[in-house]
Amino acid sequence: MSEKVFVLGGEQTDFQRNWTKEGKTFMSMMREVLDDALEKVGISYDEIKRLNKENKVAVFVGNFDAEQYANQGHLGAFLTEVNPALFGVPGARYEAACASGSVALDAAITHIRAEDYDLAIVLGVEVMKTVSSSVGGDFLGTAAYYEKEAKGVQFPFPKLFGKLADVILERYELKEERFMDALAEISRINYANAKRNPKAQTRTWFMNKEHAMARGGDNNMAVGGRLCITDCSQVTDGAAVTILASKDYTKAYAKKTGRKFDDIPRIKGWGHRVAPITFEAKKLESVGDKYILPWTRQTVKDAYKRADLDVKNIDVFETHDCFTSSEYAAISAFGISEPGKEHIAIEDGTIDFGGKKPINPSGGLIGVGHPVGASGVRMMLDLYKQVTNTAGDYQVKGVKNGLMLNIGGSATTNFVFILGK
Repeated sequence: MSEKVFVLGGEQTDFQRNWTKEGKTFMSMMREVLDDALEKVGISYDEIKRLNKENKVAVFVGNFDAEQYANQGHLGAFLTEVNPALFGVPGARYEAACASGSVALDAAITHIRAEDYDLAIVLGVEVMKTVSSSVGGDFLGTAAYYEKEAKGVQFPFPKLFGKLADVILERYELKEERFMDALAEISRINYANAKRNPKAQTRTWFMNKEHAMARGGDNNMAVGGRLCITDCSQVTDGAAVTILASKDYTKAYAKKTGRKFDDIPRIKGWGHRVAPITFEAKKLESVGDKYILPWTRQTVKDAYKRADLDVKNIDVFETHDCFTSSEYAAISAFGISEPGKEHIAIEDGTIDFGGKKPINPSGGLIGVGHPVGASGVRMMLDLYKQVTNTAGDYQVKGVKNGLMLNIGGSATTNFVFILGK
């Protein structure tokens, strides 16, 4: 299992689109994003056919809840509907709530490390605008312990992450005004970053710090405890593809396409941990620990150890800001600050676009959008863009290594990947 895994690139859909209004389905989304990704990377369907004859290519689909949003399961087999070249190619759907894209990435990485495949196509997809926000909120509740935490609760996840905000305030004995100001700044940063991203859902929206601070009014209604609309990620239709390859295939690909092998980034580290599923159990388990989400911190540490790197070596972060409180907790989990001091890294500009440790230059889930099963794949794609200096207007200068954190549930399933040259 010593095989190195490289990322050749990929593509995402425009997260601003409403595919149902266009009269299109998840199938249209899968077809469009895979065609675009292969073209962008420079791999043809004939090459897929060639690899398939040797059983050296596979497809990994990340999706959370197509059964409810689209009345369809078995998404791993639907790549055969994209192109006949995919007939016979191994394909399966992977699910881990909002970390579904990352569990698909993890499976693909493992298969390449085991030398089963030379090429792995990872496709994350979610269509969410098929139902009202209240119905969708109930669907999302199945990512928690539904019977205990979501049944009969309107918008259960804002409430769960509102509880995280409460615990942060209580454990670290923070001044509420300063803490809430820090959450508003997280929102401002993500919306501002999204304006630079041509595929971001909110790139044309208005948002500033004053708006984020004006909680509780008609324009920023409360949705979960202290959290309001500006603290939340988006309901999004979207798909993303990231293409992974073995070392030998990457060398041959580089020669064929004229790219420098040394410029193609590889997976340097990874972590995967699962915390207790209910938020209350997480809260109780973490009593006495410096970290409110200790398993999230451990996942980051595992990735650092495997990569033989530390926070000082990471130039950019993509994190799971499903809510501002989740990004707040991630700051110390990454090692950017000590637990309880996250607000300082926000106030002094450390995590801003031009800061020492920028978080979510893409705009994150708050700014780019959050098509649940696609978010992990999109994060990896954005790390690829940063490391290869191809992020355009949202490119951070001098990126050598990037880290992503993708969580499922109330920080239950935790995945971290480190990508670098």
